[in-house]
Amino acid sequence: MLSEQQGQLLVRLARQTIEHHLGKTPASPVSEKELAQPALREPRGVFVTLHKRRDLRGCIGSLAAVEPIVDGVRRNAINAAFHDFRFNPVIVDELAQLDVEVSVLTEPTPLEYERAEDLLRLLQPGRDGVILEGPGQARATFLPQVWQQLPTVEPFLGHLCRKAGLPETAWRSGKLTLSTYRVQSFAESR
Repeated sequence: MLSEQQGQLLVRLARQTIEHHLGKTPASPVSEKELAQPALREPRGVFVTLHKRRDLRGCIGSLAAVEPIVDGVRRNAINAAFHDFRFNPVIVDELAQLDVEVSVLTEPTPLEYERAEDLLRLLQPGRDGVILEGPGQARATFLPQVWQQLPTVEPFLGHLCRKAGLPETAWRSGKLTLSTYRVQSFAESR
């Protein structure tokens, strides 16, 4: 479990990484000494989410704990700002309007269920991040923060199926693999 102070360091690191990439001097630089804390060097899944005037502006991350948290924040900050295929790359003029959020994930756990109706009982809105895997290459995830826009299980899973390239009702088939995870989310305090 990270402290709020550690989380704010990660948020500053994400912004600093984007600023550096745009050739700007970071307003609130993070030192390597601050980032040397053992908790920040643990391998964990990490997502970086960017909002502009409360609208999504980029979100990229990794579900698997394949690299230390600080490395994941750096890599995913660049990817969210400049390589999210849904958006044009961030430009310097947008920096002041961006809000940066970092989510640090727990290890995903398979969700055992027999029928689609079980999911209505098993999923915890507002708490669970969900990974959905279907036939072929179909795969998608929603961070727990998505429950804010889709607060009930049925539309949440329907949109997640669509994101995976499946019909919106595919979750009702009982043939999908689901995993859940939790996040610690840290956002800029503006």
